[in-house]
Amino acid sequence: MNCPFCQHPVSRVIDTTKDSRGGIRRRRECASCHQRFSTVERVVLNTPMLVKRDGTREEFNRDKLLQGLRIACAKRPVSASALEQLVSNIEAELQKKGRAEINSRVVGDLAIKGLKELDHIAYVRYAIVYLRMDDLHTVRDEIDHLLFEENN
Repeated sequence: MNCPFCQHPVSRVIDTTKDSRGGIRRRRECASCHQRFSTVERVVLNTPMLVKRDGTREEFNRDKLLQGLRIACAKRPVSASALEQLVSNIEAELQKKGRAEINSRVVGDLAIKGLKELDHIAYVRYAIVYLRMDDLHTVRDEIDHLLFEENN
């Protein structure tokens, strides 16, 4: 690991902890300039290529999914760690499938399911875009369905 300050290739690990994303956070000190910096290590497993609605293929992008979930959860009482955990669960589920390609709908379905458990408003926001709810009646039907589930 090159020092971000002087680019010296040798550093010493001072402390190691697990970070909130499931990776390993290491506090390091450069052997040359003695500046301290942190690195995060995360296991990289193969995630399948996503086949989009229009037939194009794209790599699974954890950050893109997280950004979409953050938008749905804007101004809602959903913690950043809960969203990180949801994205980690989705990524792990994709890796468990062990396939080279998977329909992007699977990712959306997993996100919808997770948001439904976290926050109903965020779920509806995400569902409006993901399920292409084009009119108020469709949105209202989904809200009525949620209220029915909540009361039973």
